[in-house]
Amino acid sequence: MTRYIIVSVASGLLFGILDGLIHANPLAQRLYSVYQPIARSSVNFIAGIGIDLVYGFVLAGMFLLFFQSLPGESALLKGLSFALLVWFLRVVMSVASSWMMYTLPATALLYTLATGLAEMLILGALYGLTLTPGS
Repeated sequence: MTRYIIVSVASGLLFGILDGLIHANPLAQRLYSVYQPIARSSVNFIAGIGIDLVYGFVLAGMFLLFFQSLPGESALLKGLSFALLVWFLRVVMSVASSWMMYTLPATALLYTLATGLAEMLILGALYGLTLTPGS
């Protein structure tokens, strides 16, 4: 249980750091400028960290719950399989919905897909390297 709590907190903090790097860099700012008319002028840092910590606990728990059913011989491969599943459900479906509902540049959508994949693979590797049922 202690390992789960530590990894959950670490993954939540990592989630927040990665989100910051992904969305606050100059390339992202340029690609996401299309959102400027509806974007907030500032971000609620405390709420963001809280949400990311909840994500960390939920994703780590889901990884443990699905561990036996995930494809892969090693825990690392299971973590990467989990990452692809979460990427599809979280990022790909969101990008597909945005593409259908809004007029957005393809470069912004592709950037979201690519950075979302990288983010999920990093988190999946963390889970695969540090969490196994019963640990």
